[in-house]
Amino acid sequence: MPEGDPPLTLRDLADIPVSRLRGVGEKKEKALASVGIQTVLDLVQHYPRRHLDRTREARIAELRKGDEATVFGEVRSSSTRQLRGRRTLTEVVIGDGGHQLTLTFFNQRWREKQLQPGMTLMVHGKCDFFRGNRQMTGPVVDLVGDQTGRIIPVYPQSEKSGLLTRDLASFVREALARARIRGFADPLPDDIRSRFGFVTRGAAIEGIHEPETMTQKDEARRRLVFDELLRVQLELVRRKRRIERETAGISHRLEGELVERFHERLPFPLTAAQERAIAEIGADLALERPMHRLLQGDVGSGKTVVAVTALLAAIQGGHQGALMAPTEVLAEQHHLGVTSLLDDLMVPDPTTLMGDRPLRIELLTSRIGAADRRRILADLVIGRVDLVIGTHALIQDRVEYASLGLVVIDEQHRFGVEQRAALRDKGDAAAAPDVLVMTATPIPRTAAMTVYGDLDVSELDELPPGRTPIVTTWARREAEVARVWETVRDEVGAGRQVYVVCPLIGESEALDVSSATETYESLTGGELRDLRVELLHGQMPSTEKAEVMERFRTAATDVLVATTVIEVGVDVPNATVMVVLDADRFGIAQLHQLRGRVGRGATASRCFFVADPTTADGETRLEAIVASTDGFHLAEVDLDLRGEGTIMGERQKGRNDLRLASLVRDREWVGTAREVAVALIDADPELEDHPGLADEIALLLGDDEAEFLLKS
Repeated sequence: MPEGDPPLTLRDLADIPVSRLRGVGEKKEKALASVGIQTVLDLVQHYPRRHLDRTREARIAELRKGDEATVFGEVRSSSTRQLRGRRTLTEVVIGDGGHQLTLTFFNQRWREKQLQPGMTLMVHGKCDFFRGNRQMTGPVVDLVGDQTGRIIPVYPQSEKSGLLTRDLASFVREALARARIRGFADPLPDDIRSRFGFVTRGAAIEGIHEPETMTQKDEARRRLVFDELLRVQLELVRRKRRIERETAGISHRLEGELVERFHERLPFPLTAAQERAIAEIGADLALERPMHRLLQGDVGSGKTVVAVTALLAAIQGGHQGALMAPTEVLAEQHHLGVTSLLDDLMVPDPTTLMGDRPLRIELLTSRIGAADRRRILADLVIGRVDLVIGTHALIQDRVEYASLGLVVIDEQHRFGVEQRAALRDKGDAAAAPDVLVMTATPIPRTAAMTVYGDLDVSELDELPPGRTPIVTTWARREAEVARVWETVRDEVGAGRQVYVVCPLIGESEALDVSSATETYESLTGGELRDLRVELLHGQMPSTEKAEVMERFRTAATDVLVATTVIEVGVDVPNATVMVVLDADRFGIAQLHQLRGRVGRGATASRCFFVADPTTADGETRLEAIVASTDGFHLAEVDLDLRGEGTIMGERQKGRNDLRLASLVRDREWVGTAREVAVALIDADPELEDHPGLADEIALLLGDDEAEFLLKS
């Protein structure tokens, strides 16, 4: 590379195949490709999974029983012997100076060939003593070669590819040495770099791969993490602003007689959180561009009142509202709830004799009869229906509106960006309706900024008065489980109702869990034999499910044995006990959702999680859910436990740009990156003054990945 050329950009590195590096022949090129490394950019972004500080390594002589440590040593010998039952034991002896450590591996015969005498390696594990000699069973092994540096990078290794840390380290070393001639371009504006005290891009790439101190490695990681998060946020904010710029919306006013009448008749005053969310939504509605807002609130936090307030703001301005739910059961539930909430509410209408007219709400699902359906569709087109509630049937071709002003979508995670776009298209040709998305599964703010990056977020983080606290109990022993069924019988005896939830529908040999059908048969023949028990699961025909739910809703059934079909939206105030069987098989968010099905009336409610977990994670989840009823706190615990993979969902299939950054470890940087992105895009909407940043987004995120981001 001739001197005087401009510094290397990431695109330059992406154009250089790894085969150009010394030592990368055909065989190594194939091995690198098998782990996703085809270019020099792939190589420098294949970050070490950890760094070993050789100044702090343990000596074999210092190891005591029970110590978990990292030691370096040279292989002295390796041998394998046959055990009973076709098992093998491979023993590898390593030493540093005059002391030895035996490494034992069960059924890993290949270790004998891999770990040859004379090799230098690093092992990490727990020290034990056997016949007076130190040993580690099944330790983590890294073949680091004879590296004398103080800090050694350890790269993710793949047994299949045969690539070792020392191979990757030497390829990276050569790539960096050759890149130093031109240096690395730094697209981050100087003022942002100095504001956060970041090292340059070049120093960061060198510092993550070849740090001289652990501090240098930490500074490098901090900069590279910010770069990744900033790219994601810049793309999200840019697309969000584009939609706002290019799509005309309808301006609605919250101040008006209809909204006022609704608030006056509420049995409780609004909570401070509801007032804050309504104000945020009101500010969006007033603008002449479509709102895209996420309303996330805990189970029972009063999201419906906030959503109905927004819908009434559209209706009082002469437009229509639509509320879309993911299932027919949930759509019917919303219809019942909203109709009772707005019962006899009159819409101010100066064209009528009395100056008022009744508010008209209709339900539109596949279960509505043909004649009713035709009538509703005809009245929607001419504006006689104010609010329509339904499933995705609301966005089918045959459904047309006179003037669709606001759409509320419940349970966002069941809808993709395509459905949201189809709903927008149902609006006036000149203006798109506002969109409010509701979710009762809180996710941490940092994750929301990434997963729901095209939406502004409002949070309801307090419960309205009148919600009774739910007492949560974990039953794992036989005597505790027996008491659960006693409580169930007592509650039913007092005229109340109970849910029993199981993880599976039919028998499964693969999973030893209670199935709904088995549980139903066992309970009706045993603990609950003289009670009115019914079964509900997702594989039943729609009409049968509706009939079962209706009997439970009207208290014709005492106990409902169900799968997680009841997780979302089912509202029976008389149900005061929730029993979840094999609770360790559910995630925290699901358990919290299920618990929220009770405690909806004035009577104190109980939730029992029946489980004897076989994993530490299962124990931690149950401990967390018993200790807290705060969905936002539990969402943070869930993120810590499961990592961002579960939250990023669909994005995992894209070329995920988060190679180093973690929504768990780097929470504070997500918010900071969002702020910086908003400021940059607001000043320079298409990043014309920041071509380096724009090019990196195009290179690393591309259209496909950006679509994944927006699909959430």
